[in-house]
Amino acid sequence: MIKLFVGLGNPGPEYEATRHNAGFWWVDALARELKANLVADRGYHGLVARTNVHGQVVWLLEPQTFMNLSGKSVAALARFYKIAPEEILVAHDELDVVPGQAKLKFGGSHAGHNGLRDIHAQLGTDDYWRLRIGIGHPGVKSEVTNWVLKRPAPEQRTAIEECVARTLKAVPALLAGEMDKATLIVHTHKPPRPKPPRPEEP
Repeated sequence: MIKLFVGLGNPGPEYEATRHNAGFWWVDALARELKANLVADRGYHGLVARTNVHGQVVWLLEPQTFMNLSGKSVAALARFYKIAPEEILVAHDELDVVPGQAKLKFGGSHAGHNGLRDIHAQLGTDDYWRLRIGIGHPGVKSEVTNWVLKRPAPEQRTAIEECVARTLKAVPALLAGEMDKATLIVHTHKPPRPKPPRPEEP
């Protein structure tokens, strides 16, 4: 069962609407759903909320360390409250998934994501859950840094927001430790295909 939900992003207004902050968007939406207030906590280097769901303590965390030091925040809270890595879910932006889709995954490589890389290092394991929120890929590796630090186009932002709302429906299953059910909820959506262009009038 998941006890700690982490959203990854960069702090500060200039990054707020950028693709790299999709994890923050997800945890912000979860906080609204659970009526939990995220409050700055210097001890955990982040915005933290503690709430109860059906008698179970649930933590929400948004590291404020900048992306490449996210693990410092996650490890500090997890160690203090004795939360095991497999009880942690990290929501983050994912280049290899299209906007509007998400993937739930346990363990495995950080695939070059700087936030996950630091969490791997600080926890000393990759045995934690990830919610990979699709932001799409620019198509060229050299453009990736620029891509993640830019705002998505309006239709992509809408697709990501719809994905956030839909994947929140998996939270009760995540809290209950019903990971197969949660995976099914996250994975069973395919965004509508774009309509074919209309033939031009002769």
